[in-house]
Amino acid sequence: MRALGLMSGTSLDGVDVAMVETDGVSVKALGGFVTVPYGDDVRHLVRASFGAEQANATSAGAEKAVTEAHVAAVREWSRVSSIAIASLDVVGFHGQTITHRPEKRFTWQIGDGVALAQALGVRVVNDLRSADVAAGGEGAPLVPIYHAALARDLPKPLAVVNIGGVANVTWIGEDDQLLAFDTGPGNGPIDDWCAKRAGLRFDRDGALAAAGKVDRGRLERFAEHGYFAKRPPKSLDRGDFNETWADGLSVVDGAATLTRGTARAIAVAGRHFPQAVRLWVMSGGGARNITLVRDIAEETGGKVVTADSLGWNGDAIEAQAFAFLAVRSLQGLPITFPGTTGAPRPLTGGRLNLP
Repeated sequence: MRALGLMSGTSLDGVDVAMVETDGVSVKALGGFVTVPYGDDVRHLVRASFGAEQANATSAGAEKAVTEAHVAAVREWSRVSSIAIASLDVVGFHGQTITHRPEKRFTWQIGDGVALAQALGVRVVNDLRSADVAAGGEGAPLVPIYHAALARDLPKPLAVVNIGGVANVTWIGEDDQLLAFDTGPGNGPIDDWCAKRAGLRFDRDGALAAAGKVDRGRLERFAEHGYFAKRPPKSLDRGDFNETWADGLSVVDGAATLTRGTARAIAVAGRHFPQAVRLWVMSGGGARNITLVRDIAEETGGKVVTADSLGWNGDAIEAQAFAFLAVRSLQGLPITFPGTTGAPRPLTGGRLNLP
């Protein structure tokens, strides 16, 4: 099938759009990829909805804005790639996470699948986390089965780390066994620090962090957080870790300390792996942060490479994954597993919306 995947993470950068030709088991070909930034108005509406557990006027406005942004993003992808939307078999629509509380068996990704299907004239699969959460799983991460498809020919064991607002890892064993979980904070606290202290949306290339000095005392106290010792499966809401533990530091020292904190959280995740990995692969927006990647290499003491260096498109992986998952959903194939979300058994998921 020719599937289009749509992803917007908790960093609120915008909408990633990527095409995959797949049977839901292997990847036959990759198509074009674009990122269409959210407008400030959309970011404001979504931020105001973070943490909501029931619909209200704010969440309704955010959902409408998010859906319209995704429609526009798909049309922009079609224009740039010169591929007709009508030629697609399915669209995988992650939506925008505003609240993730699996301990309450609750997760909410806003975005109107019906409206998107009608606007595009293509089948849309959305709501890909709810079935897993309802069954007692964490509902995250969802990308591991796609990581395994991409890494089929690489030496194992290896770890694929996606660094968005929250960071998550997929451990792939020599027998293709999967273990996956959220490692801790990703870009979220760094972005929030930059927004509040430096008037920047993010720390481009890790320049602020590179100019600062890590507060080692704070870092060691941060590393004692109970989440890191908790055994997988486990997952996080974006708000579970924030930037306040760096309060009182200068702009650059706070950026350096928060960045090292994200790296430390990724490194200590390795304690939960059944076997040490031969390779750490970095993807997502955080892979563009030179200082963060360097910190991860120092903290893990292992071989760290970016997804792009393997010929993957690290920025596109999550969007590609939702294309892949949409096809698996249509085929009735599992998308979550006991080792990835703590689901009681391999589970399919997703809601099909017809145009």
